Amino acid sequence: MQIYRFEGIINETKKVTVIVAAKDDDAAFDRAEIEIESNYLKKPVIEELTLLEKKKLTSGGGFVIEGTEGRD
Repeated sequence: MQIYRFEGIINETKKVTVIVAAKDDDAAFDRAEIEIESNYLKKPVIEELTLLEKKKLTSGGGFVIEGTEGRD
C-alpha cells in the first residue's frame, strides 16, 4: 500500500487537497475522485487532479500540507 497526496481543482477555481491510501496509482486516482465527490452535496466538476507525492504506507508516516491562509 501507498499513501498519496493529490491537489485538485474543482468547479473551475477551488483548490482541494486529498490524501488517500491505495495499492497502485490507478486505484489512488479513482479513490481521490470518489473522496472529492462524496465531500460535497452537489457533485463538483473536477477540472484537474494532480498527484503531488506518494510514499510507502508505514506506521508513523505522513505529509505536511502547507496552507496559505492567515499568513501575511
